[in-house]
Formats: sequence, structure tokens, C-alpha cells
Amino acid sequence: MTGLIVLVPAWVTFLILSTLFSTLDGLVGRYMLDPTPGLGLLLLVTLLILVGLIADHVIGQNLFERIERRIEQIPLVQSIYLTLKGMTDILNFRSRFGRSKVVAFPFPRDGCWALGFIMGAAPPSVQVEPSHTLFMVFIPTAIHPFTGFLAFIPEHALRPINLPVEEAMKMEFSAGFYKPPHGWLGTSPSLPS
Repeated sequence: MTGLIVLVPAWVTFLILSTLFSTLDGLVGRYMLDPTPGLGLLLLVTLLILVGLIADHVIGQNLFERIERRIEQIPLVQSIYLTLKGMTDILNFRSRFGRSKVVAFPFPRDGCWALGFIMGAAPPSVQVEPSHTLFMVFIPTAIHPFTGFLAFIPEHALRPINLPVEEAMKMEFSAGFYKPPHGWLGTSPSLPS
């Protein structure tokens, strides 16, 4: 099962990129007197860089959001697009975790501790403990970074850790084999709001 989880996304990515490459190579070659093999690859890389640059800027983000809303209104295309987008959003986990804070807290019970990433305050509908603010904390499982638990933990139970997100991820995903530099057990400044 683990082999499938690793190989299927890699194989699908390879198939999509090779199809794009072949299509672009064929398109460019059709309009050239002397087709140059590999020109499609150069065009594909250029296209990916241009789309990335446009999407990274505010104008591009607004444009892509509008296009996405339109796509989500088309019944059959919607299900395919949202599935593929969900898969690519998962691959963006580094940028999401980069904005979070590393914390330690009792999990799955008192006496045991876990490292997690604060993803923000829990929505008002989940704030079931009126005397304490609940935070959404993602606890990744070792080896596979895309799985884990989302826990709603009261603020008083969270202990901010002086550990950069990248170091915490290396430690989590190596199942504890990676050892961060000394001093990471010191507490960090207050939690994000």
C-alpha cells in the first residue's frame, strides 16, 4: 500500500508531463520546416515558469480565483478539476506549514506528548469550551506527510517550541531519526491569534 501511495502520484505526474511535452513538441514541430526534437520540453519549461510567475502575483491570484469559480460551475469538469486541485494543494503543504507555529501538547492522552503545527484558531462553531480558546493543531504521522490528525486543543495545553517549522517537519517525517540542533526544547514566544 505504501508503495502505491508513493508510486501513483509520481507516475501520474510523469504521464501528465510527458503528454504535455509530446503535445507541445508535436504542435511546434507541425509549424516548422525542420522540426527540432526537444523544443517541446523547452516550451513546456517556459510555459510552467510563466504560469508560475503570473499565479504568484496578486493579479494572477485574482484571475485564477475567478477562472476557478467558473470551472467549479461546470458539472463534469468540476469533479475532475477539484480532485486534481486537491492533490496539488496537498503538495503545497510546505507553504501552509511555513506560516504555522510548532507546539508540544498532551496527545493522545495526558502523560504523552506530541509535536504539532498550529493551523489557526478553531472556527466559532467548534469553540465548544467557552472558558478557553481552541486552536486547530495538525499532527502529522511519521513517514507520510499527507496524513495525520486534526486536533482542537485549548490554548492553555499548548506549549510553543523554539523549533523552526522545517526542523520540526524533518523530525516528524523521519520518525524521530532526525535530531534538531540543541536548544530547541526552549519555549518560544506566544501563540498566534
